[in-house]
Amino acid sequence: MTSFSKVLKEKQVTYIIPLVLLLLLLAMGAVPSYLKGRWEWKQPPPVTTLKELRKIRKTGLTIPGWETIQQSEQQVGEHKWSLQIIKQASSPTQVILLLLPQNGPKDQPEVEWTEINGWGKLRWGKWDIAQNRSLEFPVKLSQTSSSHSDVPVKARFFRVSTQQETFAALQWYAFRNGGDPSPLRWFLTDQLAQWQKHRSPWVAVSILIPMEPLGDVQTTKSLAQSLGEAIQTTLMANTL
Repeated sequence: MTSFSKVLKEKQVTYIIPLVLLLLLLAMGAVPSYLKGRWEWKQPPPVTTLKELRKIRKTGLTIPGWETIQQSEQQVGEHKWSLQIIKQASSPTQVILLLLPQNGPKDQPEVEWTEINGWGKLRWGKWDIAQNRSLEFPVKLSQTSSSHSDVPVKARFFRVSTQQETFAALQWYAFRNGGDPSPLRWFLTDQLAQWQKHRSPWVAVSILIPMEPLGDVQTTKSLAQSLGEAIQTTLMANTL
């Protein structure tokens, strides 16, 4: 009984801390705006790179060391994504890269991973997820940045089985100072940015790497991390 109560309390703390932070951010952001007679979330600061973000859906992303075989806009759920087929010169493996950039100042990341699941099932007839885990990696800031520290990226990493192929999938929301698969991390980052009168633009990233049918997703870890780093670095340098 004691052990169960302890576990329950630990789980409660896990949920309570983000909730308290969220309420604190809302309170600190709302009160000054109320006193000024306006609400910040109704009049958010502009997203200065919105033009570059919207361009991604039309042209995709140029990734150093990778060649784009084809690129097009793809309807995924309620959104239009950029769908790219990319490959390295030294490998015949063709990787699917799906990117959903922020499209307006009030756009927020919400149900993108659920939409990908629905799209995958519609495209291949089956979309079975297994071997769920996280993949974390640091990404260096641009040479022009005043900070010399790396930014952390955390992504969902799992195996997907379809009727035709098996993929290793890597998914996260990329933003200026890191990445995370949870919308909450972006929301907290964006609230902090709004206090400084700017925004934290975002791009949803979903990578599908072909792998051995029903194999171990860990066999693709090196390639997934390398490509993830290249995509995050490119987005931070040119778009975010």
